[in-house]
Amino acid sequence: MLTPDLLHFSSDNLFAELTLAPSTHGPISEKELAQLLALPEFNQLFPIEFNIKKAVKDINALAAQDEGKTTQTFKIAERRDAEILLETSSDNMQATMTLVAAWGGRSVKLPDILHSLKENGISMGLSRLKIEAILKRLTLLKPGESISSVIANGKPAVNGTHAKIERKVPLARERLLHPQERDDGTVDMRNLGSVVMVSPNDVLMVKTPATEGSKGYNVLGEVLPATAGKDVQMVAGEGTQFDAADPNKLIATVAGQPVEINNGMQVDDVLQIKNVDVGYGNVDFKGSILISGDVCEGMQVRSSGDITVMGFVESAVLQAEGDITVSKGVLGRQLGGNELSTKLIAKGQISAQFVQYSELNSQANVLVTKQLLHSKTETQGTLTVSDATGRRGDLIGGSAYAEKGIVAVTIGATADTKTELYCAMKLDELKQQFKDLDEGSRSLTVAKLDTEARLRRLPPKEEWQADAVMVEQVKMMLAEKHRIDEELTREETEKEMLAKETDGYYDFYFIESKKHIFSNVEVHIGPAMQRTQREHGPCQVRNLHGEIQFDYSNKK
Repeated sequence: MLTPDLLHFSSDNLFAELTLAPSTHGPISEKELAQLLALPEFNQLFPIEFNIKKAVKDINALAAQDEGKTTQTFKIAERRDAEILLETSSDNMQATMTLVAAWGGRSVKLPDILHSLKENGISMGLSRLKIEAILKRLTLLKPGESISSVIANGKPAVNGTHAKIERKVPLARERLLHPQERDDGTVDMRNLGSVVMVSPNDVLMVKTPATEGSKGYNVLGEVLPATAGKDVQMVAGEGTQFDAADPNKLIATVAGQPVEINNGMQVDDVLQIKNVDVGYGNVDFKGSILISGDVCEGMQVRSSGDITVMGFVESAVLQAEGDITVSKGVLGRQLGGNELSTKLIAKGQISAQFVQYSELNSQANVLVTKQLLHSKTETQGTLTVSDATGRRGDLIGGSAYAEKGIVAVTIGATADTKTELYCAMKLDELKQQFKDLDEGSRSLTVAKLDTEARLRRLPPKEEWQADAVMVEQVKMMLAEKHRIDEELTREETEKEMLAKETDGYYDFYFIESKKHIFSNVEVHIGPAMQRTQREHGPCQVRNLHGEIQFDYSNKK
């Protein structure tokens, strides 16, 4: 049996040494050595497993030999200082510290941690409270046990918000979805309210400016730049101006009908007509047109603003720089060569209660609240065939192309009427736009680096500041650098927005039916195409990995 006196500290007090004569004390076992190391004065030391195994092997081999009479010494345990382990995340936005409790050695103090942080370059986002807390918990650990904690967090850069323009007045097209309520609480579907008019000094639009964003940093102290928000220039059309007290407000300067234009508004004179018929003649008016009755067969109406028709449009042509709103219906018939007798062409939105055998062409959106039958529809926005409740809205026959998606209550008919739908057809075009922007950004970057290199090669300022020609050249170079920086920022913002749109293109743009899609509906989403062979319930139809997929998960 091994006695406690055989184990002692080395002269430098760093090791536990076993000293014995193998022939006297051997053979021995690892268990016996473990019992010695469990003594109070040694139980805080780190067992050196390799040396323990070697000591047992050597002592037992010499126990029965003459050489075993010679005393031998083995270092079987040692003091080890506490450890500080620092690890940063892959993006250097977080630092984790692990402390390993000492084996009878020196513990960790705050200055040790600060020194280690400095050596590892961790300098930002540190939490002194978390460091002190982990140090306190370290004192409760057994030798060799460890504790970890996040002690530093970087600050992400916050990109600026894009400028936003908010319209503060209603438009004529919005009246279609908001019939007037009677005194008894019922709704008069024929009465769409009075004409929307504004007076001088009425606020038309309010702009929320873009923000620059705020820079961030990682735990290594590296600055993370922020992307400034994209600015939008609010446009003051005719009959409007910016408020002298607040340039972010657009106000009316005259009385008239408010008309939305690209990123702005104008206030139009309003031409009011009872009926457009042979007796009145065709209409071509610079301003907005309100027709309280109908537009009759063979007539043409053109406007630089909105066209609002309170009655019907039948086999006529309407063309507007703004919106076209028809409170009742749009009626046409089929002519030779698949031509249709009624055409509505608008740069703004086209809205009507029902449409049949007509061509609709809008650069914005198309809204039909009841039925869209056997017509040709083309819009760069969305096509919606639904009332406000989502209970009624039939899209039957003809063809409909809406770049940003189609929503209808019912698509097709039980009679298997052929109906063609197209959406999300411009992905290749958007990708080309992104490629062009990327090439432009690269060219600008080269020009920027060239300008910066020229500025760096300038002699000291005191050598040329009295030379008027040289001063002018330097001003021009600085102005050019500023222009390039602004252009680069603008293009990078556009690239970011375009990248988001192309990456999620088919997630954004799809076809949705709130109740039914019947058979013989031909669906085109991008290059993918499928003709329905059966009836489908409420669903979204998407391009998934190049194939048409029906998603029923959103049905109500």
